[in-house]
Amino acid sequence: MAKRFPNHPQLRGGFAPLRMECDAPDLEIEGEVPGDLAGTFFRNGPNPQYAPRGDHHWFGGDGMLHAFQIEGGRVSYRNRWVRTVKWKLEHDAGESLFNVFDPRDTDPRAMGVKEDGLANTNVVWHAGKLLALEEGHAPFEVDPDTLDSIGPWTFGDKLVGPMTAHPKIDAETGEMLFFGYNADGNISEHMSFHVVDRDGRLIRSETFLAPYAAMVHDFMVTRDHVIFPIMPLTGSMERAMKGLPVFAWEPEKPTCIGIMPRHGSVADIRWFHGDPAYVFHPMNAHSNGDVVTCDVCEFEQAPLFPLADGRPGDPAKATPRLTRWTFDLSRNTDDFKHERLHDIPCEFPRLDERRTGLDYRYGYFACDSRNDSGTPVGAFNGIGRVDHHSGRIEVYDVGAGCATNEPIFVPRSADAPEGVGYLLANVHDGGRNAGHLVILDAENVAAGPLATAYLDHRVPFGFHGNWKPANEARRP
Repeated sequence: MAKRFPNHPQLRGGFAPLRMECDAPDLEIEGEVPGDLAGTFFRNGPNPQYAPRGDHHWFGGDGMLHAFQIEGGRVSYRNRWVRTVKWKLEHDAGESLFNVFDPRDTDPRAMGVKEDGLANTNVVWHAGKLLALEEGHAPFEVDPDTLDSIGPWTFGDKLVGPMTAHPKIDAETGEMLFFGYNADGNISEHMSFHVVDRDGRLIRSETFLAPYAAMVHDFMVTRDHVIFPIMPLTGSMERAMKGLPVFAWEPEKPTCIGIMPRHGSVADIRWFHGDPAYVFHPMNAHSNGDVVTCDVCEFEQAPLFPLADGRPGDPAKATPRLTRWTFDLSRNTDDFKHERLHDIPCEFPRLDERRTGLDYRYGYFACDSRNDSGTPVGAFNGIGRVDHHSGRIEVYDVGAGCATNEPIFVPRSADAPEGVGYLLANVHDGGRNAGHLVILDAENVAAGPLATAYLDHRVPFGFHGNWKPANEARRP
């Protein structure tokens, strides 16, 4: 019999688990859905099936996919758990068996079980496959129409080790580039780098050693370079076996940024060093000759994780802000320029993905326009657009008692100019204890939604999503 969930801050309100799977074929709409918007907005996030073993961490919930299909002015909805080995074992047992962040607390019934991950962080569409991602394991394939679980995908058994939840898809070549950390199967400094071609074939794999073992959530690519940020949210199994946190903030270590020529090899990585800081998500990066520019949402201190001795971090230092890193590869130095672009707290940055790795003008993010410190990572009150040419930011406030997560950009057409299209985002309404989808004009964000599609239940605060155009079919 299932146990009651504990009263934990990451298990209540907008974080509270959704205990059901359902289909809603025709959502109530306020406003008018643009007639040229046709496809599916997939979204992923942690949604624990059962009450946790020991202490809970937001990152440890089972993956649940939410799909909003949009076509002909209508919106339908479907959600399904990703049925990993963990999910199936716990479903059969009727309770949690694994403690993701404390391996000592695994139930004896699950000892020795080879997991295939949580599949709870991102969901991407590439080469005719829909892949649910979580950075500790291989991708997990899901049917894009039914959301039925298919199973781990290792690119024809060529992928060895994990895949980041944040691959980059090059709009010019169709390639998908990604990396893995803890690539040798242990918590270590071992990392990997891979390239998949436009047809879904793994064509390149290399491994290298980072300066130290760390949680490397995301990375950056440009037309000419690949950028690996190693930042002092460190990992240590030795620490975990002593009852201390497996991942912890260690500000004694520097930030180390590795830059590799995209058409070189890992042997060509050049390391740059800076003050301790943390980045979960970059907005974009681009190269101009020897100058590499990276725009990131940077924290002074990593949120959601303690210090190495188990003490909590400082919430006042865990506020993300849009920051620019500039590297001059022509200089004989290992430092880089660090510039805060704006003071508004913001996270989950996105862009018109057709400009991934290229010079770009517009970026989008979730933001906190009412409070300048202590912003919770999971929930924000606004959706913003930044114009990097003018420096201007405009924000849509999602309303009193409401909170939002990552917005995604959908171009109005394949050949539309940069930034001409729509922003899609989920909003949690605390007053209704239910969610809704907003569709904004990306050129006029502050004007509010063109259309709002209402659900009768929550979509728990989650992480990332992506768009699949209606005319792109699944590949067997």
